[in-house]
Parts: sequence; C-alpha cells; structure tokens
Amino acid sequence: MNTKLRIIPLGGCGEIGKNMTAIEYNDEIIVVDAGIMFPQNDMLGVDAIIPDYQYLMDKLDNIVAVLITHGHEDHVGALPHVMRDIDAPIYATPLTTGLIDVKMRRAGLNKEIELITIEAGNAFTVGQHFTIEPFHVAHSIPDCVGFGITTPAGLVVHTGDYKFDHTPADGWPPDFAKLAEFSQRGVLCLLADSTNADRPGWTKSEKEIEVAFDKMFRDAPGRIIVASFASLISRIQLVADTAAKYGRYLAITGRSMRDNAKMAMELGYLKIDEATLIDISDISNLPAHRVVIMATGSQGEPSAVMGRLARGNHNRLQIEEGDTVVLSAHTIPGNEELVHRTINQLFRRGANVLYENVADVHVSGHASQEEMKLMINLVRPKYLVPVHGELRHLKQHAVMAQELGIPAENIAVIENGTPIDLYADSLDVQPRMRGGYIFVDGDSVGEIDWPVLRDREKLAQSGLFFAVVSLDHMGKMVGQPEIISRGFIDRRDENGLIDDAKETIDRVVKQFDGQGKGLNKKIEDALSRFLYAETGRRPIVEVVIK
Repeated sequence: MNTKLRIIPLGGCGEIGKNMTAIEYNDEIIVVDAGIMFPQNDMLGVDAIIPDYQYLMDKLDNIVAVLITHGHEDHVGALPHVMRDIDAPIYATPLTTGLIDVKMRRAGLNKEIELITIEAGNAFTVGQHFTIEPFHVAHSIPDCVGFGITTPAGLVVHTGDYKFDHTPADGWPPDFAKLAEFSQRGVLCLLADSTNADRPGWTKSEKEIEVAFDKMFRDAPGRIIVASFASLISRIQLVADTAAKYGRYLAITGRSMRDNAKMAMELGYLKIDEATLIDISDISNLPAHRVVIMATGSQGEPSAVMGRLARGNHNRLQIEEGDTVVLSAHTIPGNEELVHRTINQLFRRGANVLYENVADVHVSGHASQEEMKLMINLVRPKYLVPVHGELRHLKQHAVMAQELGIPAENIAVIENGTPIDLYADSLDVQPRMRGGYIFVDGDSVGEIDWPVLRDREKLAQSGLFFAVVSLDHMGKMVGQPEIISRGFIDRRDENGLIDDAKETIDRVVKQFDGQGKGLNKKIEDALSRFLYAETGRRPIVEVVIK
C-alpha cells in the first residue's frame, strides 16, 4: 500500500486569511477550512478573495469531508462558493454549524449541503483512511477545535486558530491533556497557527478586556457603539453583560451580526436578557446614556454599518456629539488605510473613538511566541508545517522550532499551492502549483483576474479617453470623431485638448488612407503618444471605427 501522505495548503500560507488545506491519502481527500480574505487596496471593486482550489477540481469525487475549525470568516467565508463544487459533508461544532447554516441560507445552499455536528473529544471516521479527533482550543470565539487526523501514514495534528488562554470568555480552557496524549502516540506532522510568530511573550486572556469595557461603560457620557466581527459571539456577550450591569439597552445592527446573534441565542451560546435587547428603531426613544449599539464594520468596510456611519449615509443612524465608538477588533493587514480613514471620519463627526492602539478594547485570539513553543513541546511532532500567516510569520515559526530541536530538514515553510509528500522517514516538498487568488466581485466568482484589476487601477489613476470614428466606404472620415473622456480631463476642456486630439485622429486616417490594417490600433497609439506629450498621463485609450 502507498504510505505517502500529501498535504496541500490552498490558502493561508504566505498570507493572513482564506485558510484552506487539503490532506490526501491514496484516493481520498479531506479539506480543512475554507475561508475568505479581505481585498487589498489595489484590488478595486473586489468584495472578497477565496482560495484557488483548482487542484481539487479533477478530484472532487475523492473529497470525503470538509472539516471546519471555527466560525470566523477567514475559515468559513468561502464555503458558499466552494461547496457549489464540492459534494461532501461539512463537519463542525454546534456554534460553528449554526454560523455556517446562516451563511448557507443567505446563499440559498442550505438544503443542498450536509452539515454534521461534532463535539470536541468525540472521534469519528471519514472515508476509509481518516479518523478525526476534534480537540478543544481557546480562541476569540466559542466552540473552536483543532483536529487530530489519524492516517495510515501517521498522525497529523492541525491546531486551527488557538491561544493558551486559562481564563477564556466561555470558561472552557484548551485541552492540554489531548495534546499531550497525541505526543505519547507519536505525531508525524504538526500544522500550526503562525499568525503571531513575531510577537514575543504570551497573548493576553479574553478576560482582560472586561476591565477596559467596564471602565468605558462607567465613564461614557452618551451612546456607546461597539464594532466587531459579526461572528465574534463572545464580544457580543461581553457587551450585553456590561450593558445590563450599567442599565443600558443593547441594539444589534448589521444583518450578518443580527442573524448570528439570533442563532447563537437559539443554541444557548449567547445569553441576553429580554429586557436588555431592543430593536435599533427604539433607540431614538431613549436617553443617550442608556443606549449601546453593536455593529459590523470593524475593518472599515464601506458597506458595513460603521463605514456608513463614518460617512454619514446610514439610513437609520447618525453619529452624535458625545458618542463613544469602539473598534473592538485587530486591524487585518491590508485594511489599515480603510480603518484609519474610518477612525478619522468618526472623530470629525464628534465621536470619541477607542481602538486597539489607544485602549485595551481587543486582545488577539492567536498564540504568541511562548505559546507556540509550548504547542511544539506538548505535541513533539516529527515534522512541522507552519500555516496561517504571512511568509515572515512562517519563517519566524520555523526559527523557533529549530531552537526547540526540530531539524531544519523536518520543517517545511511553504506557500499556497506547494504540495508536501510525507513518509515515515522523509518530507518531500514538491514544485509549486497554482495557489493564487479567486476574486469575488458581486455575483461574479473567478470571472475577473489581474488584467482586469490592472485596467481598473489604470482607470482610477489616469481615466478613460474614448473615440468613435466614422468612415465612409472609401475610407474617408465622415464628420468629426466623437470623443468621450472620463476621469482624465475636465469636460469643459479649456485647453482645447479634444480639438487637438481630433486633429491627431484626422492625420492618422489620412496617413493610412482609411485602409490601413488595424487602423483603430494605429489611432490608439497616436492618441496615447499625443496625450502623454500634452499631459504627462497615460489614460486607457479606446478607438472604435464604424
């Protein structure tokens, strides 16, 4: 029998976000997580990015399970897209199952997907080759697990997102005993979260932000508006508890957060007194010092509640002088500009804004260096594959592992699309395959690529110069060219640039007597040279001949 075990990171290696890993043995594959990533500033018009899972497309019949570690968007956000292709059950803990169900209902896929609820500590088998043991880990959302995956080649441990929090918000500390028990059995490979590999020490406990929230609620003179991730149930619970303590009413706004909160309350993961929770429409009837609002938009997303409040175009709410706005989330790399702009706009509207750099309103959900060392020492794997991080994080994780005694040749620092073949006595890194981005743009998934984004960037930077040229049957120009310019010059054209451009077109048509092959391309080239000579800019130039 073939004893090769193949691991293929499809997302989350070399970046923060869109985590997805395939583990393959013989003709069976399990997939761990399927998340999204926020677009970067130069990805104009892109709503989200999902993993490039082309590797799986000719192996769809081999996929026996999709395992989900927890309910954050960078681990479940791509499910509505990838599950249109993958026909396999999804395994997740109760809260994560609820969050996935909300997401699938919104995508109209809930009736087509088999969702199987699992519990930390209860093992199960998928396919012929995989025994899965979910183990509880502490993170910034309840019901998180990692997976011990027993295969004929050996035991693989996938940590998921974790930190060693002894006082987590849900009161359920990580399962140290299970990690130690894995070590006793012998762990072939550890796939470990690397997000905070460059952060020394230990990550603060979730409990520590309770003190900061208590002080904020005690001191805030007016309304309190807390922005966080829609799936961060523990933060909603903290805000609800503190609101009740100080006699404030809580309204939750933002569709995704409302849906998730409703589901979590139904499952018992979120407990809010009926007397505390009110509808957003009722806050106008209450004095400001009795109101708390939880909202989406902690990453400055323009379409989320906080983004619209910052710009003053929310249809039911407005920032008022004396409001305290709290961004209770870490800024995801690449979102800094959006978040800072949102903070500045909120200040401009009279709010007092508290965020991670100035107040203890958020703690990381990821292990820092000392916890990552403890994970390695608890599990004692033969091979280590750092995952969930940019290349700098993966490299730093590898350095720590070598300091703890894992040989360099037993550590694979790889990026998305790079397969690893594991045997009992060797680790072989294979040539990298496709492992890039699939862009989600409205209802379009994967239909736009980098050339389109480069055109959008060029349009944004220099605009469009569009000319329609009419020729008669002899190739002579009929009338004047019609020119349309957007984002390039003032429509009043006070410097006569359009008239000069028309003369350039007329000259090229006469030069080639209207019969030159590729006349429109020759006109475009001439116009581009002319416009650059006159303005120093290079707009997108398009010419249509009719």
